[in-house]
Amino acid sequence: MSDDSFQFDFFVIGAGSGGVRAARMAAGFGARVGIAEARYFGGTCVNVGCIPKKLFAYGSRVLHDHAVAEGYGWHGAPPTLDWAAFIANKNTEISRLNGVYLKLLKNAGCEIFESRATLVDPHTVKMDGVHYTARHILVATGGQPFVPEIPGREHAITSDEAFFLPALPRRTLVVGGGYIAVEFAGILHGLGSQVTLAYRGDLFLRGFDAETVEFLAGQMTHKGIDVRFKTAPIQITRTADALEVVMNDGNVVVCDTVLYATGRVPNTNGLGLAECGVQLGVDGAIVVDPQYRTHASSIYAIGDVTNRVNLTPVALAEGMVVARRLFAQRETEVDYDYIPTAVFSQPPIGTVGYCEADAREKFGDVRVFTSSFTPLRYTVSVEKERAFMKLIVTPADDRVVGVHMCGEDAGEIIQGFAVALRAGATKAVFDSTIGIHPSAAEEFVTMREPTR
Repeated sequence: MSDDSFQFDFFVIGAGSGGVRAARMAAGFGARVGIAEARYFGGTCVNVGCIPKKLFAYGSRVLHDHAVAEGYGWHGAPPTLDWAAFIANKNTEISRLNGVYLKLLKNAGCEIFESRATLVDPHTVKMDGVHYTARHILVATGGQPFVPEIPGREHAITSDEAFFLPALPRRTLVVGGGYIAVEFAGILHGLGSQVTLAYRGDLFLRGFDAETVEFLAGQMTHKGIDVRFKTAPIQITRTADALEVVMNDGNVVVCDTVLYATGRVPNTNGLGLAECGVQLGVDGAIVVDPQYRTHASSIYAIGDVTNRVNLTPVALAEGMVVARRLFAQRETEVDYDYIPTAVFSQPPIGTVGYCEADAREKFGDVRVFTSSFTPLRYTVSVEKERAFMKLIVTPADDRVVGVHMCGEDAGEIIQGFAVALRAGATKAVFDSTIGIHPSAAEEFVTMREPTR
């Protein structure tokens, strides 16, 4: 397997989830593996993404849960937030995970370089002035936040900085309409900040089922978040005690923090990709073939740096495919159909399969089943939160091709239904399945009459 003309069989640039998985698996197959990380082990997900975001989301539900508890006879003053302790505890957990990733790589036998690596040629990387050769190179450098060029953009922060704020802002303007924007709007509002969410489009969470997203928008507004569509900042000015943000509709938002969550761009600048013959798309993403090979046949790329399906479990799956293909002679592939995902908004969204618009475009006529209700937990509570569920079924074969939910525990619930959709479950199978009572999830197996 090994080629003595190279120092490594496999060199990975970027120790995020996908890069670490590929490196570990390759080493397990007997390859000599090197991996370089200039910033932090675990990548975006562990450090400034999925993990701290979920911890923030948990923390932001405490006051909500306290309000719900009053309906169950619990009384007392609302708890107060020690922001410094919260951030410190989050940092401790992230540091622990950094160590876990480092240990996994060491135990697998990978040679670890805590340095920035750049490409010299299709078989050579450079770190700290030293060249290292490799038979195969994998680029897994992820993405970074994007902030548009407007006057005063230097006064804004991104989600990277939001996880390290010295104090909870009293008033926050969140700009954007993707996962991060919607999630942080709910998180900061739940923690006690007065939040305005501004999105330039007609409806946030583009690509998700529109009816489900509209339900979420209504719930967010009901909770007290100022949701504004067709709205975007054109200038940010710092005053003595605030930020004044002029919007494109002429209104001015006065706040303490402007959080830009207007997407992430592939982290490809300065890697030496073009010099090695690696082609980039118009968005700066690395162009790869179905085997994740770039135009330089010895260089591969996976995960967010390819800007295709930017989800941590997808990067993990892609990393495994590359390692198996190169070092275990196993021709596996990632199936991108029916990938479940969740938005940890408040309430959260969980989804798998086709949204209604895409289902109609692909399958023609479809049957749609919907249900909206107040979950049992909130029936005795002054604090209210509703749930919405939706099934999309193809009449020709009765197959369920879309499952969507907005409501408490949506991510946990949808994971199980993702298995059913991948197995080709029909609506008849759903209908014949006994529900767990009382639960919100049982609604998915009790929707008998189509809405349309």
